Amino acid sequence: MKNTKLAEQLRLYAVSDSRWTGEQSLLQQIECALKGGITMLQLREKEMAEADFLAEALAVQQLTQAYKVPLIINDNLAVACQCEAVGLHIGQDDCNINQARATLGPARILGVSAQTVEQALAAEAAGADYLGVGAVFATNTKDDAQIVSQETLQSICKAVNIPVVAIGGITEYNLPTLLNSGIAGVALVSAIFAQADITAACKSLLKILDLKKFDVN
Repeated sequence: MKNTKLAEQLRLYAVSDSRWTGEQSLLQQIECALKGGITMLQLREKEMAEADFLAEALAVQQLTQAYKVPLIINDNLAVACQCEAVGLHIGQDDCNINQARATLGPARILGVSAQTVEQALAAEAAGADYLGVGAVFATNTKDDAQIVSQETLQSICKAVNIPVVAIGGITEYNLPTLLNSGIAGVALVSAIFAQADITAACKSLLKILDLKKFDVN
């Protein structure tokens, strides 16, 4: 049985990217996304020094708590614990899944990236609460992203008993093609943070998501 509450939280999953900040700060962009209705936020800072990442995470945590939206930290177990984030997301080449699960404890969320059914099943067995599967479309956000076919995405959704979120190159134009794949939601970077009006973009995306009830069973 898939976690219904978590699946609902994964519905419109925003993944931050400081490269898209311009006239607005990252905090201002995140608040615009929160106002637009995002259901989960992942804070990702691959190039930032850990002390700076922690300071940023603490500020973002205050903001997400005010909007009652879960905060997930990307690939930094120490920061996730220190800022008391709801959870952590790791890739296949990041920290050990078993170590992350043991450190986080049972109450916090652990998300794991997967590109194959085998990786998905292994992550679930090791204690992952949800899977991020992609890239489902070509993307400029992650240079080394490998494309995962929709057939593989559907196979992963059928194989595991935890929610799956699709990520990678998703826009308001190709999003409808994913609605029947079995995913719980979509994780978006540029489709949110590269937009001139982030709040409006999130509301528009939610309208598309409302066309289909995602798999929350």
